[in-house]
Amino acid sequence: MTLEEKIKSLPVSAGVYIHKNADGKIIYVGKAKNLKNRVRSYFQSGKNHDMKTRELVKRIADFEFIVVDNEVEALVLESNLIKLHKPRYNIKLKDDKHYPHIKVTSEPFPKAVITRRINKDGANYYGPFLPANLASKTLDLINRTFQLRTCDIEIDGKLPRPCLEFHLKRCLAPCVKELCKPDEYREAVRDVKLLLEGKNKQLADELEQRMWQFAEKQNYELAAKYRDLRGTVLALGEQQKMATSPDRDVDIIGFYREKQRLALQLFTMREGKIVGRREFFWEDLDEVDFNASEFLGEVLAQYYSTDYVPLEIHVPQDFEDREVLEKALTARRGRRVKILDPKRGMKAEMITLVENNARIAFEQRFRVLKPDTQKLLEELQAILELPHLPERIESFDISNIQGADNVAGIVVFENGKPARAEYRRLIIKTVEGANDFASMNEAVFRRYKRLLNEEKPLPQLIFIDGGKGQLSAAAAAMQSLDLEAITLVGLVKPPKHHNQISHLLRFGYEDNPIKFEAGLPVFRLVQQIRDETHKTAVEYHRKRREMRDFTSELTAIEGVGEKRKMKLLRNLGSIERIAKASIEELTPLVGLKTARLVAEHFERQRQLAKG
Repeated sequence: MTLEEKIKSLPVSAGVYIHKNADGKIIYVGKAKNLKNRVRSYFQSGKNHDMKTRELVKRIADFEFIVVDNEVEALVLESNLIKLHKPRYNIKLKDDKHYPHIKVTSEPFPKAVITRRINKDGANYYGPFLPANLASKTLDLINRTFQLRTCDIEIDGKLPRPCLEFHLKRCLAPCVKELCKPDEYREAVRDVKLLLEGKNKQLADELEQRMWQFAEKQNYELAAKYRDLRGTVLALGEQQKMATSPDRDVDIIGFYREKQRLALQLFTMREGKIVGRREFFWEDLDEVDFNASEFLGEVLAQYYSTDYVPLEIHVPQDFEDREVLEKALTARRGRRVKILDPKRGMKAEMITLVENNARIAFEQRFRVLKPDTQKLLEELQAILELPHLPERIESFDISNIQGADNVAGIVVFENGKPARAEYRRLIIKTVEGANDFASMNEAVFRRYKRLLNEEKPLPQLIFIDGGKGQLSAAAAAMQSLDLEAITLVGLVKPPKHHNQISHLLRFGYEDNPIKFEAGLPVFRLVQQIRDETHKTAVEYHRKRREMRDFTSELTAIEGVGEKRKMKLLRNLGSIERIAKASIEELTPLVGLKTARLVAEHFERQRQLAKG
């Protein structure tokens, strides 16, 4: 059946149409009150389409359609299909990565982590948190109060001793059978879930019951623990109540655009106060035929198909499907939802405020490119699902040429900035030949054995330049030092691009790689750390190679063996000073005859260099 024949057979009902290209790939999803009229409009000659639509029509080889009962159902289905298939010619709402969720994993001994990715993996997800830093504060409270584990090791209760987290009272240590029984750990996990579900009153009542039970048994230490827990839970409940009061439940939206780029801000107001905001960015919009009304309608339909629906949404201008979207959101919320485009008064002033913030975000994203470091670290914590904010990051790279002059470079970033005084360079001592895995194992082991012995600060995150092999080698070194709680992440590069990272691998989750999005500020920070590490390793390797070549040249001079070479180096301090030394300076060290030969050799080298 040809396209023309398919169009003639279309019903006049409401529904969703799905355009496909010659390869059968979905390239556009749209909704219609009348499917026949809407789809036919794409192919009518003389129709004044914008540039994007003209490009779309050129690529349509086939289409499908789904009939629904009304426009509201069509809007909801369209939004779901766009999110599922991400068609090329639809406006796509990209994850802003600023509002994290807390994930309680589905492992036998679960842990709580911050994440921005919601997967169908059997875990429990809570959020989004608002404002964004509330997720970090809540996770820190969970770690300190309920003491769920933060490591990635397999828990079987057979370890002979716990790690440092237990001694800091930040983990119940289920890895050691004598310290924490499975039932005790499951109780802590259940308490965390009740807290994250907002069931603070129920949790507080249960904690009070446990308090009295242990008090009656005269176990006053545990009774005091549950008393303090109860107070913390009640205090957090009051904070949550203030942040989610529905009396003034408003989202305010504004955007700023230049050519193909656009920044959109969504401010969340509760109780008349701004308590959070989200940021979204686009870099590939239609520069000539941008339609603000169409853009707003598509973005809002996608956003509120999964996120919390407020009672009011304030937008900078009206759009075609506003009434249909209001009906859909009212059905989701269970109460009347209004979408307003205020023209005057306080509401209009708030729109202007949000638009000004969108302009500033645009400048930071696309021109200044100096985002707030704290935000970057919080975003990195969410992306990698780290138990702690990565205030100290260390990074390793190995450098050699066919196994010769094998060295490691180690860099340190504190609060997102390079701490160059903390950089270290190691000569690999135990590895023969080009074995990057063994070299990485030695470098990591020596680094952290020394830090432990000297009682110096340990990082919250370690980057390893390489893939699964290097990552496993580093992990083996950390396990031998009982430092499994520190997160290891591999920085993987494609074969033909030695400088650009393609994806990240977190140890223990190698089957779930994290795509590297080079345009995002948080990933630019990761790339900066990787480049700094590579530079440190390569420069040290080059220096070692030059020294080896130079000293080999030195021993080739008549009368200069290993002993005299080392004597020259010890007394003159460097190869450069030996080359520049006079016969008088060299004579006390190697004798007059050899001093003349050395001086003449380097004079000849200088003359040759001059040409």
